[in-house]
Amino acid sequence: MDATPMHAPDLDVSLLGRWTDELVLVVEADRARAYAAATNDADPRYEAGILAPPLFACVPAVDLIAPAVAGLITDEERRMGLHVAHDLHLHRALVPGMTLRVRAASIGVHPRRPGAELVIKVETRSDGAVVNEQYVTLFSRRRLREAAGMPAPDHRLPAEAREAAKAAGRIVRVEQTLDPDQTVRYAEASGDHNPIHLDPSVARAFGLPGVIVHGLCTMAFVGRAVVGAAGGDAARLRRLAVRFARPVLPGQTITTHLWPAGEVAGRRRFGFEVTNPQGKAVVQDGLAELDP
Repeated sequence: MDATPMHAPDLDVSLLGRWTDELVLVVEADRARAYAAATNDADPRYEAGILAPPLFACVPAVDLIAPAVAGLITDEERRMGLHVAHDLHLHRALVPGMTLRVRAASIGVHPRRPGAELVIKVETRSDGAVVNEQYVTLFSRRRLREAAGMPAPDHRLPAEAREAAKAAGRIVRVEQTLDPDQTVRYAEASGDHNPIHLDPSVARAFGLPGVIVHGLCTMAFVGRAVVGAAGGDAARLRRLAVRFARPVLPGQTITTHLWPAGEVAGRRRFGFEVTNPQGKAVVQDGLAELDP
C-alpha cells in the first residue's frame, strides 16, 4: 500500500473538533435482527424485537468517518488506511424504536511510525441524552512531525492483572468460528461494503492475503464471547475497547482469552486478547466493563 508521504504543514489541524452534520437513524427491529444474524448472535431478545445488539451502535458511526476526516486526509488515504482501534462506551442499551442522532469529529492526530493515527469521536444521542460514545482510531501513512489535539482514552490494563489471573488459573478461553460468507452477510446488515471485505482481488491489491473480516464484525463476536464468559447480559455491557493487531479471515476460528481485572465505578472489569489458529494476536489490549 504505497501512499505519497505528506508532512505536518499540509495537515490543517484547525479542522480538529469540527462536528459533522447529524445523522438521524431510527433503530428498526428488522435491521437490528439482521445485524444480530450477520454476527451469529442468537440472543432471543433481538429476534423478539425488544433489544438491539451492543455493536449495532457502530452502524451509523461508519457512515460518519469520511465527513469527520474530510480536509485532514484525502479520500484515497482514508481508503488505504486501517481501522486500528475502537473504544465503545455504552451509557444505555439500544432498543428498537429509538431515534438516534449521531455526529462525529476528528479530535486528534498523533505520529505513529511509519505514519500517523487519527482519532475520531462519535457521539450518539436519543431524546437529548447521550446513549453512547465511540473513539475510532485510524492509521494513515501520512507522515506527521507533531501531535495535535486529544488522544483516544487509554484502555490498556496493567500486565499484573493478567499474570495474576494466569497464576490462579482464572483465564477463560472461548473459541468461535466465523463463517465463510461472514463478510458478505455483515456488509449487507451493516452497510459497510468496503471491497477489501468482499473482493479478493481488491484485498490482495492492498497487500492483504485475501478478503478479511470487518473489524467491527470481529469486535461483535468478541463482545459476545466476553459477555458470555463473564456470565453477564449484553444489555449490561458498558464498555468494549480493542486494538486490532492482525486481520481475521472468513472461516477462521478465533480464541478469546479473558481474565478478571477488578472493578471500576461499581462495574466489573475484564481484560482480554484474541488469537488466531496460529496463536498470534488479532486483538490486543481488550477491555470490557459490565454492570453487575
